[in-house]
Amino acid sequence: QVQLVESGGGLVQAGDSLRLSCVASGRTFSPYVMGWFRQAPGKEREFVAAIRSGGNTYYADSMKGRFTISRDNAKNTVYLQMNSLKPEDTAVYYCAADSSWLRLAGSYHMPNAWDYWGKGTLVTVSS
Repeated sequence: QVQLVESGGGLVQAGDSLRLSCVASGRTFSPYVMGWFRQAPGKEREFVAAIRSGGNTYYADSMKGRFTISRDNAKNTVYLQMNSLKPEDTAVYYCAADSSWLRLAGSYHMPNAWDYWGKGTLVTVSS
């Protein structure tokens, strides 16, 4: 089992930046694919970004250029740097993990493809 704990959410103004963190425990972190999803009120959970064990990154088209995913294997932590935040970025942000890129490839943007989830951290962007 892998436990994921997100932090770093909060209330910010449009145009601000925020960095989310997700600390993993329970298994060796470095081989895992890590991802971020978000869910706005009344909407489905949507893919934000993913990072493979070797550092390859993948982004939702709407987040490219504003969001950056990174990982620090020594700290068992994955980050999501969010810049130029907009009110429509308001959502609960979830960290996800999976042990197999082979299984995820082609479906990493789908929430039900991932094995492990954190409880989320709320990001609210005011206009």
